[in-house]
Amino acid sequence: MIQKAITILDTIGEYTGRIISWVAALLALLIGIDVLIRYVFQFTFIWVIESEIYLFSILFLLGSGYTYKYGKHVRVDVFYAQLSVKAKAWIDALGSLGLLIPWCYVVIVSSWYYGRSSWMISESSPQPGGLPALYILKFCITLGFTLLLIQGISQLLKSIHIIFDSK
Repeated sequence: MIQKAITILDTIGEYTGRIISWVAALLALLIGIDVLIRYVFQFTFIWVIESEIYLFSILFLLGSGYTYKYGKHVRVDVFYAQLSVKAKAWIDALGSLGLLIPWCYVVIVSSWYYGRSSWMISESSPQPGGLPALYILKFCITLGFTLLLIQGISQLLKSIHIIFDSK
């Protein structure tokens, strides 16, 4: 049963990561076009700059669960790398229960109200010519931390499986 849950949660993270990887390609293309316009024609559009910011934010936020799944997140490995598999599982489980899951919950709840407030007033860019619907970016905080929470639960279940495995 635990393995089935892990598979479902990991599948969500995997599909999300594959979809979000296209945001990186789109961002690179947009930055290339922006640089070309800026240096050849000596001007730029506010909406292009804000689109770059939005895409980078979306890439960072929605890709965090995928990054965590593959262990590419920031971690201080001074002592961790020297530990046994079971000791690493204990640290990962305690870290997930004590830090990751509670922090994700706090950010999800608070960012939901943050995004909802933005949506209720139809918040848009304060810049003339900027992008509308700033609330979309704010709701990406909620979605990103939800995806990170899903992957955190998967990693917690993997750690529990390692800890209680009789081998």
